[in-house]
Amino acid sequence: MSGAAIALTIVVAVVAGTIAFGLWSVRSIPKDPVQYIVGGRSFGTILLWVLLAGEIYTSFTFLGMAGWAYGRGAPAYYIFAYGVVGYIVGYFLLPAIARVGKERGLLTAPDFFVERFGSRALGVGVAICQFVLLVPYVTLQLSGLQHILQIAGYGAYDATAAVGIAFLFVALFVFTTGLRGTAWASVIKDVLVLGAVLFAGIAIPIQFFGSHATLIDQVLRRHPGFLTLRPGTAPNGAIWYVTTVLFTGVGFFMGPQSFNAAYSARSENTLRRNAIFLPIYAGVVLLLVFFAGLSALLIVPGLTGPNADQSFLLVVQRYYPPWVIGFVAAAGALAALIPASALLLAAASLFAKNVLGEFGIATTDASRTLATRVLVLIVAGAAVVLWILQPRTLVELLLIYYNGVAQFAPATIATFVWRRITVWGAAAGMGAGLILAVVLSNANLPLWGINPGFVAMAVNAVVLVVVSLLTAKIKEPATASS
Repeated sequence: MSGAAIALTIVVAVVAGTIAFGLWSVRSIPKDPVQYIVGGRSFGTILLWVLLAGEIYTSFTFLGMAGWAYGRGAPAYYIFAYGVVGYIVGYFLLPAIARVGKERGLLTAPDFFVERFGSRALGVGVAICQFVLLVPYVTLQLSGLQHILQIAGYGAYDATAAVGIAFLFVALFVFTTGLRGTAWASVIKDVLVLGAVLFAGIAIPIQFFGSHATLIDQVLRRHPGFLTLRPGTAPNGAIWYVTTVLFTGVGFFMGPQSFNAAYSARSENTLRRNAIFLPIYAGVVLLLVFFAGLSALLIVPGLTGPNADQSFLLVVQRYYPPWVIGFVAAAGALAALIPASALLLAAASLFAKNVLGEFGIATTDASRTLATRVLVLIVAGAAVVLWILQPRTLVELLLIYYNGVAQFAPATIATFVWRRITVWGAAAGMGAGLILAVVLSNANLPLWGINPGFVAMAVNAVVLVVVSLLTAKIKEPATASS
């Protein structure tokens, strides 16, 4: 049996086994909207921990971090820092969101805005925007999966077709199981990812360089200044770093899949515990992948653009037996497919409930569940089309997503801390932020090193305050303490 056949057989077996485990875990769970979309609001600390880790630490963590360590060096430090900011914000914000969700029976992120502002039109607008933003984030997982399968197949097979087939099975998995199946499948994903990065971040540096200290020393000798941020307004310099960390940290939990996870928690303390303990997992995984990327820089130099995302996998492919690349690639495949399942569910559920439901198409529990399940397949198809037509690096896709979803942060946070906010202020702020984020991200204007998304979010907050002060409140939101 060839090396490619061995590696891909292991990948297929692991992915199939994980899907089977997820299906078995929900075999007796009813498929009403509360169970299907938010897991019956019953997830304890451990199950929510693996769900959040499964959603947050995706193929970007597995490959994109290594790609930036390989291709850019010091700017990759932002990936260590923005999650820390995100967990600090999440410690206070997620329990408050969960409390409102439980008291008001909310199922989606747009439901939160409808409840807080009393505007169904705002809920429709938020749903459409979030639906559109989730597609490139799903596409990120497809790009990661393609890199992984290309390496595991030693270039002998058509990775594009394999990605399409794998994604079809995951879409059908979500169609069948809902959020609880994703949570249980995340158990296997997190164990394998942790094992893979322990190997990549410890075994590779020690085998090739003797120690991590020697690795860093050789990187600095061959690439002077590579691990030092450029000062001031330089591209990807210090100002970019600070604004990117703040911007992405505040927007860390603004994705609709994070609202679903918050609603699924058994208690508010469950969410607080996760905000405390998830950074430990993040720190271990990210640091080891960073070392793997630096190792690849010296072992397989010369990769550019999207190819840098494949860097440490190429090291494993070239210098280790096929069964090793098989298990590492299987972990990477799950790091793409399991988060994609949560993203598909979030996108489908918010469109079914907050768009179709508002137009009288899916108004009963049975019809809403059916619409959500069908939309899972539609979103998967849209992501595949975008992936084929407009390939991008993993970090580029991640920042497109964050540039958008972070614009929901000012209004979300303001509902708990500023009673004067109005629906007009929230809508105007979000609209200004989203439009400006798109314009600045594509215009290549000189912003003195500031992240375009940060500028858009700052304008968003200013517009929110000004318009709220100039307009009358339509509805007093649920109490800030609730």
